[in-house]
Amino acid sequence: QEQLVEFGGGLVQAEGSLRLSCEASGIIFSLNDMAWYRQAPGKSRELVARINNDGSATYADSVKGRFTISRVNAASSIYLQMNRVTPEDTGVYYCNARHRFTKREVWGQGTLVTVAS
Repeated sequence: QEQLVEFGGGLVQAEGSLRLSCEASGIIFSLNDMAWYRQAPGKSRELVARINNDGSATYADSVKGRFTISRVNAASSIYLQMNRVTPEDTGVYYCNARHRFTKREVWGQGTLVTVAS
């Protein structure tokens, strides 16, 4: 069964840090590009960061220089280090896997991040 499980959400003060984790199972992790998306209250889901199997990463302009995405293939896991967070970073963060060839996507259930001002 394909599954992505996120960990690490919670309440953090503005200018603080938080680290999210996502563990994958039931997929061939090395064949998937992995990403973090988020959905703020009343807004559409947006891409935060993506990392390919070769380690190359892209970021939304709003998080560049503050967030870092990483992956450990041996652990079938990705991470999102969030630094200098702002209230605008508040939302549900979702882990996403996209197969490099079939483009099939798997989503996690999401983890809530709340940044207090």
